[in-house]
Amino acid sequence: MKINALAALVSGVLATQAALAQTQSAFTVPQPVEQALAQVQPNDIKAHIQYLADDKLQGRLPGTPGYQMAVDYVTEQLKKLGAQPAGEKGTYVQKVRLRRAFTAPGATLSVQAKQGQAPALTYGQDFMFYPNPEETQVSVQAPLVFAGYGISTPELGYDDYAGLDAKGKVVVIVRGAPKKFSSTVALYNEDLLTIMQTAARHGAVGVMVASTKPNVRLVTQPKGVISVLGPNGKVAVSRSFATKQIRMLGAVNAATLQNLFVGAAADTGRVLASLRTDKPMSQPLAGNLTAQFRSTYKDVDSYNVVGKIPGSDPKLKDEYVVHSAHLDHLGISTPVEGDSLYNGAHDNASGVASVLEIGKVYSRLKEKPKRSVLLVLVTGEEMGLMGSGYFAKYPTVPKAQIVADVNTDMPTIIAPLLSVVALGGENSSLQTQVTNAAGHLGLTVEPDPEPDQNRFIRSDQYSFVAQGIPALHIKYGNKTPDGQNNLSQTVQQWRAKYYHKPQDDINGMFDFEAGKKYVQLNFLIGYQIAQNPVRPTWNPGNFFGQKKVQ
Repeated sequence: MKINALAALVSGVLATQAALAQTQSAFTVPQPVEQALAQVQPNDIKAHIQYLADDKLQGRLPGTPGYQMAVDYVTEQLKKLGAQPAGEKGTYVQKVRLRRAFTAPGATLSVQAKQGQAPALTYGQDFMFYPNPEETQVSVQAPLVFAGYGISTPELGYDDYAGLDAKGKVVVIVRGAPKKFSSTVALYNEDLLTIMQTAARHGAVGVMVASTKPNVRLVTQPKGVISVLGPNGKVAVSRSFATKQIRMLGAVNAATLQNLFVGAAADTGRVLASLRTDKPMSQPLAGNLTAQFRSTYKDVDSYNVVGKIPGSDPKLKDEYVVHSAHLDHLGISTPVEGDSLYNGAHDNASGVASVLEIGKVYSRLKEKPKRSVLLVLVTGEEMGLMGSGYFAKYPTVPKAQIVADVNTDMPTIIAPLLSVVALGGENSSLQTQVTNAAGHLGLTVEPDPEPDQNRFIRSDQYSFVAQGIPALHIKYGNKTPDGQNNLSQTVQQWRAKYYHKPQDDINGMFDFEAGKKYVQLNFLIGYQIAQNPVRPTWNPGNFFGQKKVQ
């Protein structure tokens, strides 16, 4: 299907759903649920944040004693609210083995043209390699091909690999996506993992990402690159490793890209100009690449924490609605204004607090919802969605029985919550539950005020989407009490001072009443899903509904 036709179909479906939402009867919340919601206490939210963001937890870096204290705390809270253990082997935890891989000194790269000498290339200046988390010693010798953006979506009318033989070759690509792609579709296709998976499907053995800007310096990975190992010791989840077939992932600077094009049918000027008009000019390159590098590893065990509220329906209790939040933060790192301890009060002690209080609302209900509910606190979000990626791919319940995920990540409770954005809601029938819950609480549902932040694919709900499970993430809207409706500006100012900085501690800006509203809203969304006999579905023609992302 062409992209314009697909866009028209999706637009029509959304318009129809909006019209139906306006005409349907008002959402009614049962009285026992209302009573349970009314008992949510802002001070309870504050108490969770205060503990999880305390200095003694040392920033909750996975694999550290401080992170283990956070695991112990949320486990105890799940026990108190009556959630059953839903981790591995009858416990509340799922082990997540994190491998931090490093590229060892001495990596080399040369490109031999058909004629002439191979120019000397310097690591960190002309090229760099991502470490290989499965293979300690990598040696690759292969021809080169240029594959534009590295995107192959013929169903959307664009294919960099059309007519290109990449089998057994190293694929050179530049970052970007066709202008006609929506931002979400573009971001998915620009993701390094997607680029590697696409290259593997076309038979490639390596990928080199080339810069097109002469003044841009390559970014090496001195702190390593994180992957998750499965019980068999092989990579289970990674953002920089797709398959053993793609043995090498690296990058080259703009000058090296120019050298790679020597002797090719078209030069970089023609090729890049054509790409900017959404017309790929993929082609073989004249040189042969020789690459060698070693990888070293440091492995640590971390944990996801999983509790279960059993459902009440004899059949539907074997299906699950997930409420998720990430438990980790950045630990101790670069000092800012003399402070090097990254407490992560908003990011994401506040999200964890929200999920714990959501669990408490469920615990107050004498009659539980039909489906079971999983309260999942994951590790390694700050490392690239590692914990959620592992849980979504290898959950502690049958994956086919997980019907939806409602994620909470840094709700940014710094001002009254008057409107919300449902990131990902437009992809599936979950938008109906959002509309109902928000309307019941007097909240307006708005489009994303910051689409350039790409928040939908940057947090743990995306791991569930990648496994074909409808998911969403509720964030603040733009509405303000004074009618200026510019909350995003306030958040941007807050973000500049606090986000991923040591200053994000319990002494910062907080509106715990807004935290209460988030708890009530996300609970109502999850409760509706758990009560509805019909499983959530992807909207017809939806991009994510048609794919299984990894």
